[in-house]
Amino acid sequence: MSKTAPSAEHDNPLKKKLREVIFGTETPAGRRFDLALIACIVLSVALVYLDTVAEIHQTYGKWIYLLEWVFTLIFTVEYGLRLYCSTNPIRYSLSFYGIVDLLSILPSYLALFFPGANMTLVIRVLRLFRIFRVLKLLRYLSEGNMLLRAMMESSRKVFIFFFSVSLIIMVLGAVMYVIEGPENGFTSIPKSVYWTIVTITTVGYGDITPHTSLGQAIAALTMLLGYSIIAIPTGILTAEIGQEINRSRDLRRCANCLKKGHEPAAHYCDNCGSELEAPLSESKDG
Repeated sequence: MSKTAPSAEHDNPLKKKLREVIFGTETPAGRRFDLALIACIVLSVALVYLDTVAEIHQTYGKWIYLLEWVFTLIFTVEYGLRLYCSTNPIRYSLSFYGIVDLLSILPSYLALFFPGANMTLVIRVLRLFRIFRVLKLLRYLSEGNMLLRAMMESSRKVFIFFFSVSLIIMVLGAVMYVIEGPENGFTSIPKSVYWTIVTITTVGYGDITPHTSLGQAIAALTMLLGYSIIAIPTGILTAEIGQEINRSRDLRRCANCLKKGHEPAAHYCDNCGSELEAPLSESKDG
């Protein structure tokens, strides 16, 4: 008989209480802990962002450094408690959240030996994914999966579109290099391709501008071309999302009249009035 990990039922009361607070979101204490944790994460990331502003760093740099260590110690204790009260510490440490929790505290300690390593503290923003658990947003993952499937289905069409646009950009870049030349800022074909990308995406930085009449005419056509093609990827993705919605509707079939095509949120058949079975995502949540 193989040995198994000790059951959570045999844990001491302290471990059970900690697990209920730290890993649970159903109890008031668990929700308060998670909300306090998210507040600490937001504040710690805000400090890293603010510390990159020269004026703030010069005035409040010491205080920011001190507060960063306060948050690091808080997260270190929290990580240790998670390992302590987890039913499977190894599984937790190798999970997505476990790895992110560890990476959120390592930069501060590495900065003691490698100056500048603490700038990677911004990885703490990944810990905000815990808000999905706190606010019970996991029930909306089915809609997220639908969007992901639509993106995967449209990826080939979008790739062909971007490949075609890339060819147009390369041709226009080479043409603008020949027409304008280095004297007008188009010092190389890569530089001209950069101008074409900026123009066709309607960004228009203005750091390079055509000066000849023919170059300005081509620039005008490039701008119009950009407005003409910019909505194509959106249309492709929208069409795929529509097909995914229709597929999800087709999965809802009335057991009485066998009518398909019901809305995912519908509870009764719009043809015979019979009660519909709950969607698969809801039945799993319930």
